[in-house]
Amino acid sequence: MFVDGSANRFYGRIVTFRNESSPVPSVVLNDGTVIPKLGFGVFQVADEEAFDTVTAALRAGYRHIDTAAAYGNEAEVGRAVNEFGLPRDEVYLTTKLWNSEQGYDSTLRAFDASMQLLGLDYLDLYLIHWPVARADRFVDTFRAFQSLKSQGRIGSIGVSNFTRAHLERVIAETGETPSVNQIELHPSLVQAELRAFHAEHGIATEAWSPLGQGAALKDPTIAQIATDTGRTPAQVIIRWHLQLGNVVIPKSVTPARIQENFDVFSFELTPEQMMQISALDTGARIGPDPETFSVGL
Repeated sequence: MFVDGSANRFYGRIVTFRNESSPVPSVVLNDGTVIPKLGFGVFQVADEEAFDTVTAALRAGYRHIDTAAAYGNEAEVGRAVNEFGLPRDEVYLTTKLWNSEQGYDSTLRAFDASMQLLGLDYLDLYLIHWPVARADRFVDTFRAFQSLKSQGRIGSIGVSNFTRAHLERVIAETGETPSVNQIELHPSLVQAELRAFHAEHGIATEAWSPLGQGAALKDPTIAQIATDTGRTPAQVIIRWHLQLGNVVIPKSVTPARIQENFDVFSFELTPEQMMQISALDTGARIGPDPETFSVGL
């Protein structure tokens, strides 16, 4: 279900995000809060570039910023958000817990450290960055997330790079369904089965590496659709994500491209164009395998 982000109540709950200064539509999460469908990612944005880059994104109209402890730029991301001048409830901010900090008590300490760097009183969305199943701490980590949420310090809690099996275990053992699963998702990795599981359980699908780290931009099918629509390949792919129902977080450090990637709300892809892009799926990953990735332990 989609709502105008200016709505301030849903299912009797007060939501934390207002969308009064941006045209981006929002998605209602399973906890009643709302998240902007288009966000701005800062993976591989150096700390010394993060302030200017996030400021450019906010100036372009983005109101959803996605960072992580592992990116090493939380301080400058937070400074940009705090100094831009928007009311706090008009900027939706996500950060993520790194692998080495998983576990109940260590999660609580890591959250405090991230919040100190960000310079914020509350966080809109906190994600477990990777399941790291070998360590077997992600359930206790999610329980710590639940505690932080119950204290009003986090609006929504979710996960990243979780498979169906990981999600099923969290749901069964904590009694709560994550609001979001942020996963690698692009035209070469459509993740149809996992997205179907998300839809069945009310989990929002959020796409990282939505442009396939640039590889998808060179695909002839996407190039033809870009020509036919009078748009860039990046705009076509971002629009594909939005029409699939994904929350999408493209990244760039170039102001013109930041603005270009935001300009995706004045056109639509046809059902045929959507199917042509989805048919590019090969199942090929760019990033690590969530079943085995354990860097940082």
